[in-house]
Amino acid sequence: MTSETSSGGTGASELFQLLRDGVPRTRAELANSTGLARSTIAARVDELMRMGLIAPLAESTSTGGRPPSRFALKPSARVVLAADIGASHATVAVADLAGTILAEHTEPMSVTLGPVPVLTWMLETAATLLKQTGRDRNELVAIGIGVPGPVEHSTGQPVNPPIMPGWDRFDVPGWVRQHLEVPVLVDNDVNIMALGERAMAWPTTEDLVFVKVATGIGAGVISGGMLLRGAQGVAGDIGHVHIARGAGVPCHCGNTGCLEALASGPAIARALRDRGVNAENGDDVVTLVKSGNVEAIQAVRQAGRDIGEVLTACVSLLNPSVIALGGSMARVGEHLIAGVREVVYTRSMPLATGHLSIVQSTAAEKAGVIGASMLALDHALSPGAFHSLVGR
Repeated sequence: MTSETSSGGTGASELFQLLRDGVPRTRAELANSTGLARSTIAARVDELMRMGLIAPLAESTSTGGRPPSRFALKPSARVVLAADIGASHATVAVADLAGTILAEHTEPMSVTLGPVPVLTWMLETAATLLKQTGRDRNELVAIGIGVPGPVEHSTGQPVNPPIMPGWDRFDVPGWVRQHLEVPVLVDNDVNIMALGERAMAWPTTEDLVFVKVATGIGAGVISGGMLLRGAQGVAGDIGHVHIARGAGVPCHCGNTGCLEALASGPAIARALRDRGVNAENGDDVVTLVKSGNVEAIQAVRQAGRDIGEVLTACVSLLNPSVIALGGSMARVGEHLIAGVREVVYTRSMPLATGHLSIVQSTAAEKAGVIGASMLALDHALSPGAFHSLVGR
């Protein structure tokens, strides 16, 4: 066997990059796509099959003679771990190489417990899920983790997270790797939600903005098919953009007039209490809206308009095809989205909104854990990680 087709060479890795999308292809189709000789393709296909990374599928249609075999990624070959850590809950899941969730578990979990207790729970839950699915930890090739705060993507460390005491500059990947020796990818929760929403509902959409409206407000931005993180990893932090109606309203960030101070779940609840309506938090607001409370519906609609004010600038700057609203406050349904649409479609240029869809998240509460699995898979299946993938 030549070094080109060995597991340590680049040949099999390059062919795997074509097949990782899961689309079945024949040897002839692979030869046409790569320009390589069929004998070279055959050798590399055989090598990837020996590695267990691809498998033959049902026979293709033939115009005569023996039907050609088709080959595609073997999803069950390895698994990844996905963790969506929120302010007051956490979800852990095991997914295959196609991103299919094989098993998951969610339970109340306060991020204020600190990194070691939360991550210890994550690892213990992961071990249970691996056992449930009959998978060995040696089959694990990467871990994706989302956390509710800013993350320095190059190191995976949370940076000055306002609702995560004890997490600032904590080496999440380093700590996890002491227990599971696999690559660990960490990002903020809204970014992974954007990845999850795109994977589930908009896989061919190149430009998408996911807006999370919950205790806080943030956006995950996908531009040109790539997650846009910015220089310090805080791209999409729309919750602290000043809006006209917010003059003098204090925000926990220290400024006044921030979008989050007027349109988040707690902010809407506070506005309702000022009107004599009993609403302690965002969940109460959702309950009131679903029961038909007119004041709650009006307050949510206004919050949508406030969010729309900021998104109008985003539409002009980024020109997305889709704006998806998620987070706990998206459970109020069309009332929030109606307010957003009212402002965005009125104030934006027609060219920017002619093909713009403003919708409720399809992935909903699953967006985070699906996105965390996508974060892990994108690394595990990349050319640079091929050696590690083969070695598991």
